Amino acid sequence: MAIVKYNVIGVMSGTSLDGVDIVYVRFQLTKTWHFDIVAAETIPYTAEWHNTLKNLVSISNDDLLEIDKKYTVYLSEVINSFIQKNNIKNIDAICSHGHTALHQPNKKLTYQIGNLRKLASLLRNKVVCDFRVQDVALGGQGAPLVPIGDMLLFSQYDYCINLGGFANVSYDLKNKRTAFDICPVNIVLNYYANLLGHDYDDKGKIAATGTLNMALLEQLNMLSFYHKHPPKSLGLEWVNTHIFPLIKAFNLEINDVLRTFTEHIAAQIVAVIGTKRSKSVLITGGGAYNSFLIERIKAQSNTGIMIPSKTIVEYKEALIFGFLGVLRLRGDVNCLQSVTGAEKNHSSGKIYIPD
Repeated sequence: MAIVKYNVIGVMSGTSLDGVDIVYVRFQLTKTWHFDIVAAETIPYTAEWHNTLKNLVSISNDDLLEIDKKYTVYLSEVINSFIQKNNIKNIDAICSHGHTALHQPNKKLTYQIGNLRKLASLLRNKVVCDFRVQDVALGGQGAPLVPIGDMLLFSQYDYCINLGGFANVSYDLKNKRTAFDICPVNIVLNYYANLLGHDYDDKGKIAATGTLNMALLEQLNMLSFYHKHPPKSLGLEWVNTHIFPLIKAFNLEINDVLRTFTEHIAAQIVAVIGTKRSKSVLITGGGAYNSFLIERIKAQSNTGIMIPSKTIVEYKEALIFGFLGVLRLRGDVNCLQSVTGAEKNHSSGKIYIPD
């Protein structure tokens, strides 16, 4: 088989609002896919952009369209800066997720800003983007999209879990890939850490000082989403409707909220991965640095928890969105029916050529 190589830039912005993750990666296909991350960087959001993105679900459609235009320009600036800084010359495509503004697949609605055709012209490069829209139109959840990358790039692990704004999992079940959102993580933990003047709860140290509130924990664990069968996905709207009002009703100290919600996250993750000692679990995303959360997961499960290199921990999703773009350019399946619940497997994403 001929060796096929692709040089792409993968771009991801998640619900935890850490910033824009960008990777320059080389993919190579022999009998299987291989990758090499050449350069990677997270560009933190300014306070202004952080506040804008945090409040996207509450603004009018007209305002959202204007923000989309501005965010597209902003993305082009940070990506171009990354290209210049790393002296990148060989680019087959720039593959960008954008940033989720709305995600209501039950209403056949999903909207990621930063995916306008103008992005290709601003970058003077081919762009592959807007990966979720087609799947939702085909009756799918439009999420999670990372599992095809887990399956083809990280097949040595029984479970792949990303701890970002939400926890999501991917694994093989009865010879099919299954994946779904497990529960909120940093989207809630960061919110309460922010109230104390911190960007996040470093290593879970604040949570570790709190007291576990069993009544709140029980009510969180009883939320109906956790008892639904996949495919299923979560969004900020669900958190605003179901999580924050429930927590606020208990009127707890913030460290107690963090302690209790950390226990809730651990319980929901262990409910998925089980306790078999023979299983291996790859954990990535910002939550992998939350030592207290990892400790609570290990305390409830005998599975082999694996936290990889810092580059994979922080940039796995950007890496895989780069890979989704490669698959889309090839016309290969990058969206799995067994994962999203769409009508069929398909190759999703818009391809824009600069004017």
